[in-house]
Amino acid sequence: MRAKVHVFLKPGVLDVQGKAVEQALHGLGWSGVEHVRVGKTIEFDIAAADAAAAEAEVKAMCEKLLANTVIESFRVELA
Repeated sequence: MRAKVHVFLKPGVLDVQGKAVEQALHGLGWSGVEHVRVGKTIEFDIAAADAAAAEAEVKAMCEKLLANTVIESFRVELA
């Protein structure tokens, strides 16, 4: 099973990289762009008995390693 994890800073946490991208886009002429947030995507294959077991394992991975749950939120997709 293929897992895809999307990790983003929680609302209210300053996204310095997102701000830099936003300013660069403005500098290139896209002045209508606002509230840019930058995140990361992690993809991997996981062996699991079923989708529910895979999702539980991936969420445990996120909480222990893949996301800093104090300042980041995550979303899991399975295919």
